[in-house]
Amino acid sequence: QVQLVESGGGLVQPGGSLRLSCAASGFSLEYYAIGWFRLAPGNERKGVSCISGSDGTTYYADSVKGRFTISRDNDKNTVYLQMNSLKPEDTSIYYCAKDLSCGGRDFGSWGQGTQVTVSS
Repeated sequence: QVQLVESGGGLVQPGGSLRLSCAASGFSLEYYAIGWFRLAPGNERKGVSCISGSDGTTYYADSVKGRFTISRDNDKNTVYLQMNSLKPEDTSIYYCAKDLSCGGRDFGSWGQGTQVTVSS
């Protein structure tokens, strides 16, 4: 069964760090891109970062460049999102999903999400 499970969210002060995990089962990360998304106003899921399955190329939204780092561990079949220098505007529910490529428009197998709250 194909499944993605997010974890690692929590409450952190501005300037702090969190590491999110996206554990995959039922498929191999080597063949799929994994994207991190967060809910934007209006409940739209907005792309934050993505890592391709074929060569590990990474992509970031302008709002998180230089602060967030996406990585993957093929042995653990897990993708991580290291979030540093967090800002209140990073507060959201974060989801991971898979597609054939980071440029794809058919991301699916959404996890349940993990809440990130940045507040003093």
